Amino acid sequence: MTTDLQALAEQLGQRLAASGLMLATAESCTGGWISKCVTDIAGSSAWLDRAFVTYSNAAKQDMLGVTVDTLAAHGAVSEPVVRQMAAGALAHSAAQVAVAVSGVAGPGGGSANKPVGTVCFGFALPAGVSAETMHFPGDRDAVRRQSVVHALSRLIALLS
Repeated sequence: MTTDLQALAEQLGQRLAASGLMLATAESCTGGWISKCVTDIAGSSAWLDRAFVTYSNAAKQDMLGVTVDTLAAHGAVSEPVVRQMAAGALAHSAAQVAVAVSGVAGPGGGSANKPVGTVCFGFALPAGVSAETMHFPGDRDAVRRQSVVHALSRLIALLS
């Protein structure tokens, strides 16, 4: 893990531990990279409950409770889907904080409405569930890495 990802994961762990909160992740395009960064930190079992890698729509439905109607109406890369993913991660874990990620990492799969680099994030915290969409430049690895950095950074900010 690079030093910037390690520093972000450590900082997130400190915030979660200080708050007495547990984290769950629900990842699609990042394929478990967020949870990998978190579990690289010694002692992360004190603040990480579990991680869901739900790459397919069926996995999003089966493991997180994302509805068929939401997927049909908005597509997997959408704020309504990541909201349901984040809420589902909380519902299927002992965590109080969740992050969900779904995006188009490329090189294919993009469209005019959702070009390559479009990534949606969902955040579930005791105060509620929120979502946002980001657009990252670069190749597949760059989009995925920027997604991990954003997810970790945004969680830290939300917990501040």
